[in-house]
Amino acid sequence: MVAAASSVRTPKGHADYWLLSFVTVLVVIGLQAVYSATFALAITEYHNVFYFLMRQAMGAALGVALLFACMSIDYRWWRFLSPFIFVGALVSLVLVIIPGFSSSQYGASRWLQIGPLPAVQPSEFMKIAMILVVAAWLSSSNRRVTDFKTGLLPIAGVVGIVSFLIMKQPDFGTVLVIILTAGTMYFLAGASLTALTMIVLSGLAGGAFLITTAAYRVERWQSFLNPWQDPQGIGFHIIQLLIALGTGGITGLGIGASRQKFFYVPGAHTDGIFAIIGEELGFIGCMVVILLFAAVIYRGARIVQHAPDRFGALLASGIVAWIAYQTLINIGGITQAIPLTGIPLPFISYGGSSLAATMAAVGILLSISRYLKGTEPTQSQTLEAR
Repeated sequence: MVAAASSVRTPKGHADYWLLSFVTVLVVIGLQAVYSATFALAITEYHNVFYFLMRQAMGAALGVALLFACMSIDYRWWRFLSPFIFVGALVSLVLVIIPGFSSSQYGASRWLQIGPLPAVQPSEFMKIAMILVVAAWLSSSNRRVTDFKTGLLPIAGVVGIVSFLIMKQPDFGTVLVIILTAGTMYFLAGASLTALTMIVLSGLAGGAFLITTAAYRVERWQSFLNPWQDPQGIGFHIIQLLIALGTGGITGLGIGASRQKFFYVPGAHTDGIFAIIGEELGFIGCMVVILLFAAVIYRGARIVQHAPDRFGALLASGIVAWIAYQTLINIGGITQAIPLTGIPLPFISYGGSSLAATMAAVGILLSISRYLKGTEPTQSQTLEAR
């Protein structure tokens, strides 16, 4: 379980630059992979080979600005700001489902379009807002966690409202990440075995209901069980992903040499980008990416373990769980370890909102890392605190 709040405020130290380095490398790999996966599509549809790369670079630039801004802010401020941020994110989710505000792509209305401004995907920023408000609530009192009315019920209510609005878009993958992240935070906060059992059973029942009530989700489940039953229909997507991974072999075909990106793999620059990396960089390239994510998760877990107070530990655990679950769901779907869901690979897949939101969350993690336990305050700092 997460540690209780420290009685001594630790002095500000250096941020976890190892974490920052690993994230930077992933973002650079992502920029290269997006360019490689999109230059044919960019030429065909926009007559500009750099179209997707430039837009992703803009998202990365915004992400860098948000990362350093969040890193410079004392993470304790987020506890007081969390209700306002959550309400703002909730309003943006409501606007997405109102005609005239949303921008539809591939049959889904997930993007908020206001005038000439670039489209934004509010569900990506809702992940941060949800983590902030859940961490603030669970850290307010130990009693709130074990009591049904002040522990499980409010968290379930928040997650339920958010999930309902996101499913109206629809976006099952994002809902899955949000539920898993909130459940993990609730578990680490000290939830009872009974409450955890209720969460698991409710999640399984809800997942089964959602899968069986939408034709495209039923088809994805069927393609997971046996994609070769209909290789030109429901099994086409996963088969093309597996062909891309298999073609890469151990060392890959080389950067830019992918053949599956030429309109064989649907969403080659978004949900399927890991398959393109596997085709061009092979098993070795895939393992490098996976090890980088493992390093990010390890450094994040270290921040959770040494966080100076309960709020910091829960906040960090939510961010780490978000990145870990989204990575596992994306790569698991690409490799047919689990059913395929439309969810981006953090830091790598094309999408400015996803990249900016995830980098902002890393900035909050870095802020927490500046206050890790284990450093005693100096005499001058103690006198100053008095």
